Amino acid sequence: MTTQVLTGLLLLLPVAYNGLYSLLGRSFDYPDILRQPTGQVLDRFAAGGSRLVLTWWGFAMSAVLLAPAVVLVSATLADADPTVLALATAIGLLAALVQFLGLVRWPFAVPHLARLATDPATSPATRDAVEVTFQTLHRYLGVAVGEHLGYLFTGGWTALAGVALIQSDRLHPLFGIVGLVLAPLFVLGSLEFVGPFEVRGWKLAGTLVPFAYIGWSVWLLALGIGLLLTA
Repeated sequence: MTTQVLTGLLLLLPVAYNGLYSLLGRSFDYPDILRQPTGQVLDRFAAGGSRLVLTWWGFAMSAVLLAPAVVLVSATLADADPTVLALATAIGLLAALVQFLGLVRWPFAVPHLARLATDPATSPATRDAVEVTFQTLHRYLGVAVGEHLGYLFTGGWTALAGVALIQSDRLHPLFGIVGLVLAPLFVLGSLEFVGPFEVRGWKLAGTLVPFAYIGWSVWLLALGIGLLLTA
């Protein structure tokens, strides 16, 4: 199997990512559930049982798969500027790392909090501590690491990959242009809870993120198919 074929196969990653995202939407009402009180979120999580925990684990692992994908994209586009490829690889690996760190709390930390929250023997003081812990994990790992840094680095990798695609003869330059169009949407999305928007969020950024991910998923699929067809 050549590097180009392996890269093309890994770039079909959005199929798994979006499939798991849809499962979380149906079984856990994600992401809308996050706007509900902590107690309601944890009650719903506990009701999902081990199947929900495994779905979250799979969702977190799908972020890990971005790491080999970005390395192989750089290897496949080896005729592009080496500096651009090096930066793309570094930023892409950071994007995979922070997205994984943002998601991995769900299959490992949240189950424990959900058990405490739904145990009738749990004291009121412990319930208060559970709520503070959940919200701290959510705001730090979820909003700051997973979303803010995740969107920022994903946008950075998408832009650099777009430049490399334009420089390379591997695929049509239009693939790179699409990447450059999508990248600013992620950068704007990363500012949703920054500065004056920290409490309620910036509505424009929140509106752009779903469109950015849909476009990005289609773009990655198109890249993967393009590489497979030209291998």
